[in-house]
Amino acid sequence: MPDLPISNPAPEKRDGIAIIGMGCRFPGGVNDTAAFWKLLVEGREGVCDVPADRWNAERFYDAEPGLIGKSVAKRGGFLDAIDQFDPQFFGISPREAPYIDPQQRLLLETAWEAIEHAGMILDFEKGTDIGVFVGISHNDYQGLQHTPTDRTGISAHTPIGSAHSIAANRVSYCLNLSGPSIAMDTACSSALTAVHVACEHIHAGRCRSALAGGVTVMITPDGFIGFSQAGMLSPEGKCKAFDASADGFVRGEGAGMVLLKRLSDAVADGDTIHAVILGSSVNQDGHTNGISLPSPEAQARLVREACVDAGVEPSQIGFVEAHGTGTAVGDPIEATALGEALCADRPADEPLLVGSVKTNLGHLETASGIAGLIKTVLALKHKQIPPSLHFQTPNPHIDFEALKLRVPVVMEPFPAKPGSRRIAGVNSFGFGGANAHLIVAEVPEKVSAKTTIHLSPGGRAWPIMISARSEAALLLSAAQLGHWIEKHSMMNGSSPLLEDLTYSLGARRNHHSHRLTITSGSMAEVSEELAAFSKGEPMTKGRVSFTPRREHAARVGFVMSGQGTQAPGMGMELMRQEPVFRKMLEDCEQAMRPFARFSLIEELARPEATSQMHRTEISQPAIFAIQMGLAALWQSWGIVPTAVMGHSVGEIAAACVAGILTLDEAAQIIVLRGRCMDDHMPDGGGMLAV
Repeated sequence: MPDLPISNPAPEKRDGIAIIGMGCRFPGGVNDTAAFWKLLVEGREGVCDVPADRWNAERFYDAEPGLIGKSVAKRGGFLDAIDQFDPQFFGISPREAPYIDPQQRLLLETAWEAIEHAGMILDFEKGTDIGVFVGISHNDYQGLQHTPTDRTGISAHTPIGSAHSIAANRVSYCLNLSGPSIAMDTACSSALTAVHVACEHIHAGRCRSALAGGVTVMITPDGFIGFSQAGMLSPEGKCKAFDASADGFVRGEGAGMVLLKRLSDAVADGDTIHAVILGSSVNQDGHTNGISLPSPEAQARLVREACVDAGVEPSQIGFVEAHGTGTAVGDPIEATALGEALCADRPADEPLLVGSVKTNLGHLETASGIAGLIKTVLALKHKQIPPSLHFQTPNPHIDFEALKLRVPVVMEPFPAKPGSRRIAGVNSFGFGGANAHLIVAEVPEKVSAKTTIHLSPGGRAWPIMISARSEAALLLSAAQLGHWIEKHSMMNGSSPLLEDLTYSLGARRNHHSHRLTITSGSMAEVSEELAAFSKGEPMTKGRVSFTPRREHAARVGFVMSGQGTQAPGMGMELMRQEPVFRKMLEDCEQAMRPFARFSLIEELARPEATSQMHRTEISQPAIFAIQMGLAALWQSWGIVPTAVMGHSVGEIAAACVAGILTLDEAAQIIVLRGRCMDDHMPDGGGMLAV
């Protein structure tokens, strides 16, 4: 087949797509990205014998290939406890939950974890503009609910529980996400195609952000038998990508989701950005010698088109996470395509590094692309490339030297030229010929710095708040947070900053009904309180509460108090610790200056022995300023009043907060009122409701 021209012209320069959150479930006990990176760094496999709770592997196994109803393989990449699920967290009834395909459950869990990982707050009442794009193709679970002769196990929940369309729709429904919600099946390239489509929707303005990923769960031996009959599976149960001894792929299962947002929006929102998708492409092999046989021309064209879409030169790419299934036909074709597409202008002494996460996890089929993408994001973040396993003797059908390719077998630095970003490609091919490729880059230095959070200096107490949707879940969350603090303390030699933890848990988390708040000045105290709570022991600095979900948003009223509330040194601790409060007091002093015979802040700072706070001329303006500072502080935290009222001196502050008086007007009134009362009148006042 002649090499076709690149079908898409160079696009106009457009914003990249930021990856701001990730969630995953992979073989080997991997339940988050930290555990995934640890597995990769340590060069471990997640492949094991078929668990006894799936099927009797020996019954369907036979080493002799081609036997009807038998599989030559009995090892794969399996998840732990796919039967474990908390339906009530997602508003699913215990009656419906058993009919829901575990694939849908895993997508719900990883979607939520990607949202939490991103620190995104959802609006459960009004909805959030997030699209959902998932790859899904297996339907093993549906077959468990009936047999050809007995269909009594089918219930009203069965159709929705097993329909592939619902895999995306259920995520949107349970989390009240209003963007596009699409499930797709392009076989092994489904997850990466879902990411591609999600990026296109964000670019087109059809949603502001999107969840994208894929899932595979293996519950019956049917797939093992079918792929064995086709001669595709490794009898040994090892994926040896690009190795001379490669004898087939290893089946695996898992789920992964990423949360995507336009780069400029992510920067503006203060999101943590893990990597940036610069461009992507999808295509089809067309007619080959067999529908499951790949085309090197189509694969090479795919990668070149993705480079054009990303606006990068092929030689800029330092690593490709290959499809790399470890098959005799697929590996040489993919290697040839990568060499032709990316290495023509590459120096011979700087070969392109290629690897495959399938050597660690097995081939996750529909979810394989998202596993490859998350691995690549972690490699870019850590600036290191994990080893590909089981690579000892290069495949003789791949001329690595001529193609300028190399497979890393130990942990090594991610190559980068001075002044340039690290860039990687991710390949994913469907066995029907549907291909996808992503170009991913590390975060630009100008946006990679941690978002500055203007919090006050140390030496104060911070409120650490965690929440859950049940008492049991709250206990578990407390224990997990305690373990996380302890782990990071041991790894880094110091605990995470208390103010950072306060911000993340308070401002970048959705809050649920069951809540625990610990007010403490040190991380050690937080750890002690978390340990006590998780063990059911008394706490000294922690409080537990239950806040039922409201039908409508809470209406808040501010009440401003009158004279008699003053005290020497009042507000000084807040002045030191809260910039918003301090700024308002400084503004009040500035507004009072033309009329006052004293300095507001100097008077507030006087020690008790020399305090003049008993003088009405000073106490009333001081009370006014404190009220204004507190109102500003509460509003900076998002607590905005729907009504304001004040008593005596407080009526002037109330009128100012309500917008009836300007700060300058209110300052003049309160200063002259205090002076007049100090000189001529006893204390008095009235009520003003606003």
